[in-house]
Amino acid sequence: MPKKNNNKKKNIAIGAGVAVAALLLGVASYTATKPDEPSSVTAKEEPAAGVSADPQTGVYPELAKLARREAKDPLAQGRADAPVVMIEYADFKCGYCGKFARDTEPGLVKKYVDEGTLRIEWRNFPIFGEDSERAARGAWAAGKQGRFWQFHKAAYAEGSKEQGFGEDRLKELAREAGVKDVDRFSDDVQSAAATAAVKKDQEEAYGLGATSTPSFLINGRPISGAQPDEVFDQAIEQAAKSAKAGKK
Repeated sequence: MPKKNNNKKKNIAIGAGVAVAALLLGVASYTATKPDEPSSVTAKEEPAAGVSADPQTGVYPELAKLARREAKDPLAQGRADAPVVMIEYADFKCGYCGKFARDTEPGLVKKYVDEGTLRIEWRNFPIFGEDSERAARGAWAAGKQGRFWQFHKAAYAEGSKEQGFGEDRLKELAREAGVKDVDRFSDDVQSAAATAAVKKDQEEAYGLGATSTPSFLINGRPISGAQPDEVFDQAIEQAAKSAKAGKK
């Protein structure tokens, strides 16, 4: 019984923290956030009781607890015990998400994931209707066969979103991603488990107050939009430095 109460208190604390993050993730809309004009958003209100940000880094420690760190999570890449976790809330119909996926993310993987500093955890955040929802379920289904990141690459390829994400198109992307059992993939796309998994991610993002894609949390530091590479480099390196200092 005490354990249940402790978990309840933890959830309340995180809930208070995500309400604060709405100030940072919920300001820029999808149509207003431009990659070449990065938004600069700061919190003007005081955090809820028990939740505060480091004034130097803008990090909310409670939000860092949203990292799942599940070793076998097919929608994540990088060591489960990496010092830095970047949670990415994104939509496959989002043009800026595609730009980030093509232009920025590969560099982050090469520079930080491959050498063990960074873990990237994907969250499906479909906000553009049925096509977005289908693509999210398709990505999850590809993950069931260990091909999420290959599907991610195919879905975000230049010109891909313009072709839509109907059932036949999802199968094409699955084959391109190297999914072995396409029939199983199609069944998984339509499954209650896929719907529940996408809904879980979506509700987490809405709970943060996120209204635009892509949105990120880097060890509890919110970042909104497909920002320039140096914004992510700085946030990751600062988070790694803080994590190292915290272990001393």
